Amino acid sequence: MEVVGVSAIGRRALAALSASGGTARVMAPLSTSVYLVAGAEIVWLGARASALHPRVIVCDAGWRPGEAGGPGAPVRVRAWPEAPWLPAAMPRGGGATLARSARGLVAAVPRLGRPDGFGALLVGARPPFPLDGATGPARALARACERGDPWGAARAARRLLGLGAGLTPSGDDFVGAAFFARALLTSAAGPDAVEWRRAAETIREAAHGRTHPISAALLGDLLTGEGPAPLHDLARALAGAAPEAQALEAAERLVSLGHCSGWDMLAGFAAGAGALQLVE
Repeated sequence: MEVVGVSAIGRRALAALSASGGTARVMAPLSTSVYLVAGAEIVWLGARASALHPRVIVCDAGWRPGEAGGPGAPVRVRAWPEAPWLPAAMPRGGGATLARSARGLVAAVPRLGRPDGFGALLVGARPPFPLDGATGPARALARACERGDPWGAARAARRLLGLGAGLTPSGDDFVGAAFFARALLTSAAGPDAVEWRRAAETIREAAHGRTHPISAALLGDLLTGEGPAPLHDLARALAGAAPEAQALEAAERLVSLGHCSGWDMLAGFAAGAGALQLVE
């Protein structure tokens, strides 16, 4: 398969294609996207409506996922933008505001529709099977984040890895988004940030062998504060004390991702921001 038109590209995808000369192989063809391996990196092709992400290659109109072939099929990307998509910078000193605003967001979650996956925790409900048996570790992760305990969070997180169905299980999305929030809340140079990064690294290492390689890659991004554009937009809106409507619009785009991945990430983000305990 040859891909001619690319309208946007994430920074990890740009680096991978630049290193591989635009060549890749199909890893997992899906109905609306195609996961590829370019060099040593997992990236994916998506249609124009795809959410931006560090690993996405957004194709122009007319691209059809079904043309990519099965696993192992070669893919050639002919050209791509020189500059990658990057999320807008977070407001300086917005960590405390983000934590406060996240509590207000949780209170407004019913306006987003019926939660799915771990999103049920946001309204004090029990998640569906098999997640219903993991509310203990999920709550433990939320409590550890609320009290600023990176190693307690890591212990709870390891019990959630690989839990759920699909290429990106709910447990991975929940854990990743919780640590995404912690990466934004802690000062880059402070001792707390160092401990949270060390704890996150233990989760990244533990994920290999416990979950699908695609999910392990996406989880690794979240652990370092990189994720889909709606998650970044939500965090920035909360940290900047933006109008509630702006935060809810970003949250609505987030929960539309995947079968329930967006809801899992919203719940994990709330846990990481110390807001999930309000609905226990």
